[in-house]
Order: sequence, then structure tokens, then C-alpha cells
Amino acid sequence: MEILRVENISKIYGKGETAVKALNDVSFSVEKGQFVAIIGPSGSGKSTLLHIIGGVDRPTSGKVYVDNTDIFQLDETKLAIFRRRQIGLIYQFYNLIPVLNVRENILLPLLLDGRKIDSGYLDEILKTLNLKDRLEHLPNQLSGGQQQRVSIGRALINNPALVLADEPTGNLDSKSGSEILSLLKLSNKKYNQTLIVITHDERIAMQADRIISIEDGRICKDEVIRS
Repeated sequence: MEILRVENISKIYGKGETAVKALNDVSFSVEKGQFVAIIGPSGSGKSTLLHIIGGVDRPTSGKVYVDNTDIFQLDETKLAIFRRRQIGLIYQFYNLIPVLNVRENILLPLLLDGRKIDSGYLDEILKTLNLKDRLEHLPNQLSGGQQQRVSIGRALINNPALVLADEPTGNLDSKSGSEILSLLKLSNKKYNQTLIVITHDERIAMQADRIISIEDGRICKDEVIRS
């Protein structure tokens, strides 16, 4: 089942002679439960693409459908709600709220929505991420790897249609990075989460089901590694 469709996405920054085309007519689709790695050199447009898929940035032209919803036809309020409920974002620098503890950071999307907390699912996530003994800790009391685990928990708590990760291991040592990748793969398999990861790391890319390579704002290769 198709969970994501990107149609003819272009993104231009600036105008006239100083205009920069970050993305140039990009199209692809992703099936539910697929693990996709997007790779490419710095400045190739891969992070811009991820932010557009996540509804954080708007394209100059083109459409993005997430679970059959044309996300850029939504007004800003509805888009913010849709993004919170259907898209889990994991950043390289964690983006945790410093005054909230681990439990509050993970539950933030539900708290903002005023939605009921599924204690069983929360407990399962905490156990999977090995965070049960860190619930009352603030972000500055955690290691980088632990902070990234919290950001993964926050991305998963709403059971979103898509989990998007932008260089999730880029700020970690190799051991912590390997652990984070294992957790992302586990969420992909255990919860059938559709996972799209931006990475420079070929070792991460080779563990995906599919690798999309981007150069100069265009897809230059789209390769299925395993089905």
C-alpha cells in the first residue's frame, strides 16, 4: 500500500540571478513499512526534500501526498495538526525541550493534542528504547545517544504514517550511532513504521530496503536493495 507520493517537487530559493534550485522536478512513491535511505553529497537537496515531505517547508511547485492526503492543500493550522499526528521527525541535534523531562518530551505530541495517553504503548516504547530508568531526567542530564532515543520515542508515540530522520546518527559516536540505527530498524519492523532516513553514511544506507540517490536536486538513482 502506498503511504507517500511525491509529485514533481521543485524548490527554488531566491529570485532572478541569485535564485538557487534546491530541488528540480523530484517524483517517487514509498510503500507502507518500507525503509528508504536518501543519500547524496552536501547541498544536493536531500534535507530540503525531507523537510518538504514532513510539511516543515513548502515546495515552489509540486505535490506531496501522505496517506492519500495532499498535505499542502491544508491550511497552516490543519497542516500543523496533521504533521503532529502523522509524521514523526527525528533530527541530528535531537530538538528536545530543555525544561521538560524524558517522559514529557516523549509525550509532547499527545499533550499538545490533548489526546489520551496509551500507557501500554508508552511502556513498550520506553522498554524498547531502554529509557524506563530515565523518565524524570532532563535532556542535559542525558548522553547524546540517550537524547536521540528520546527523540525517537517522541517520533513514535503517535504511531505516525511516516518517520523521517535527518542524519540521526551524525552527532553520535560510532557505538551510539549503531544503537540508534538498530532502534530505528526495530521500529520499522516491530511497528511496521515507514522509515525515511537522510544519511551520509553508506553503512546505514546499505541496511535500508531501498536507496534513493540525489545530486543537484534531482534523483539520479533509485535502487531496491531488498524487498
